[in-house]
Amino acid sequence: MTDELGDLGRYAGPGTLILSSLAGGSKHGYALTKDIEGFAGVKLGPGTLYGALGRLEQQHLIEPVESEDRRRPYRLTGKGATALEAQLSAQRRLADVGLSRLQLAWRPA
Repeated sequence: MTDELGDLGRYAGPGTLILSSLAGGSKHGYALTKDIEGFAGVKLGPGTLYGALGRLEQQHLIEPVESEDRRRPYRLTGKGATALEAQLSAQRRLADVGLSRLQLAWRPA
């Protein structure tokens, strides 16, 4: 895992979901919430969502996009894409180990 998401500690889960959503294009808060619900089945509350957005912006992993209305869309930065790729690769390795161990230890009798 990169230092950027590692610095988020227990907040890395919402950060990973938000970065994954923004990898598909710029979105504002409500659109992020609906997209994350759609692909992950997770509903982020407003406090969690906007707290994570603030942390991600502070770490330059996302940036705001100009908007004509009151909505504030965000987009992934290059640094954010790099951090997301490292985080997802680490999660894939973890999942591979867990699934492999399950196959070995929990074979049906």
